[in-house]
Amino acid sequence: MSSRKLTRSVVVGIAAIAIGGGTYGVVSATTGSGSPVASSGPSAAGSGSGGGPASNARSGPEPGGSAGTVSSSSASGFTLTTAGGQKVTIKDTASTTYENGTSPASASAVTAGRPVLVLGTADSTTITATEVIVHPPASTSATASEVIPFQRGTAGSTKTVGQIPADYTQGQGTIATGAAADKAAEASLTAYPGGVVDRVVELGNGDYEVHNIGVSWPHHVFVNQDFKVIGAGD
Repeated sequence: MSSRKLTRSVVVGIAAIAIGGGTYGVVSATTGSGSPVASSGPSAAGSGSGGGPASNARSGPEPGGSAGTVSSSSASGFTLTTAGGQKVTIKDTASTTYENGTSPASASAVTAGRPVLVLGTADSTTITATEVIVHPPASTSATASEVIPFQRGTAGSTKTVGQIPADYTQGQGTIATGAAADKAAEASLTAYPGGVVDRVVELGNGDYEVHNIGVSWPHHVFVNQDFKVIGAGD
């Protein structure tokens, strides 16, 4: 992921953007039903597609990320504010990599007011960063405007957008790690900025479910094996 020589794109209808690690897209919207989820806690583990026990419940910090605008910076990291108004603490390490657009950069590129996309290990609203992208390509698609920020006492939307895997039920799958988790999280954050990705789950068919907290919708974003966003729901 730290090498950004790959073509990056998010496609919704005819709108496209570029972002690293793969080609991303969102299909056309449909309306469905479901139950609003406002909790930021983990889903209970359930059965995977093969009928055996799944392991998608968080047992601790897991791969994730967030995107927003830098609020302040310090020697140990910085804070960002998401499009939904959520404050996220970013901790850097000796191995954190930085990019300014698609060019290598240093931590000095992170200054107040700059847009960033962060990938790393998420522990609620604190992320230990493995990669920080300053001035990431912004989503020009309609999906970004569909995100509903979390407000206590306000129900989220029950709609579904695009394709939800036909056999998907909450609790199935296994926690994804490594480059695959980063690519899926990045695709989700580009299409639906505003929250914090606190885990990525690989489903039995090879697609991914990206779990968002800090938003009333969408809590679940679905990314296929080509790291294209194919659907989202509550």
